[in-house]
Amino acid sequence: MTYPTPDDIAAAAALIAGRVRHTPILQVEGKALGLPHPVTLKLEHTQVTGSFKVRGAFNTMLSKGVPEAGVVAASGGNHGAAVAYAATELGHRSVIFVPKAIAKEEKLRRMRMFGGEVILTEGAVEDCMAAYAAHAARTGALSVHPYDTFPTLAGQGTVAREIEAQMGGLDTILVSTGGGGLIGGVAAWFRDRVKVVSVETEGTNTLERSLREGPDISVQATGIAASSLGGPRLGVMSYEVIREHVDAAIVLPDAAVFEAARRLWEGTRLVGEPGSAVAVAALTSGAYVPEPGERVCVLLCGGNAEPDWFVA
Repeated sequence: MTYPTPDDIAAAAALIAGRVRHTPILQVEGKALGLPHPVTLKLEHTQVTGSFKVRGAFNTMLSKGVPEAGVVAASGGNHGAAVAYAATELGHRSVIFVPKAIAKEEKLRRMRMFGGEVILTEGAVEDCMAAYAAHAARTGALSVHPYDTFPTLAGQGTVAREIEAQMGGLDTILVSTGGGGLIGGVAAWFRDRVKVVSVETEGTNTLERSLREGPDISVQATGIAASSLGGPRLGVMSYEVIREHVDAAIVLPDAAVFEAARRLWEGTRLVGEPGSAVAVAALTSGAYVPEPGERVCVLLCGGNAEPDWFVA
């Protein structure tokens, strides 16, 4: 299975231009986060709908075309909000299947606010994926996969293209990982020019386990990041690009994520969702220690959470 090239990602950027935000970067002095070195934050949590997911959603719909039946997706929240928003903007109906076990009220509210019809499902995330696939087969609606299709990866890769243009020089990027769509797109853009580091929690370590045990493993997501990073298995296309171009996989406890979110708020007055704080935690926990002079970017991937989620 062939994953997107940098040319494919550049084409996706042109296709979705004007429909997504060119989100800013923020250069942060190390002491703001309790670090001995500066870091650059990519504020993708300020993206339309509050996450990077809208990039892949628009690229999928605009490149494939949407039938009269509209679109359907399965999501813990961010992907569903993105699909609902993109569908509404393009004049289509959207149906979003959400696993009840990991549904967060704030994310459900935003999916509905953007025009999505939300259907809660019982059982595990894989049961939700099966329900959404059955709906697509039954109705003919366009299936917008959260992470394992060519247009999704190409769309998500546009954020890496932006970062490189904004920073000029970059050595390492830290990326929170769920099903692999974001880090797959990032790795597809950078290839071997930049060190790409995956960061997960102990309850959502799909990528780390897949690299260690093989791509067919399935993870039942638990913990603080389950709704945003809870992909049950790594995408087939994502696995291919990750295996070739992701340099390291870090796994952290939930406690490290809470501490990272607290430092992010205290030092920058930025609030991200748990999925964003996971990447920050790689630095604040000491799990990733940059070399002297290493230029590091942390991708803050989403902001759809209650603003005080990390307050004890």
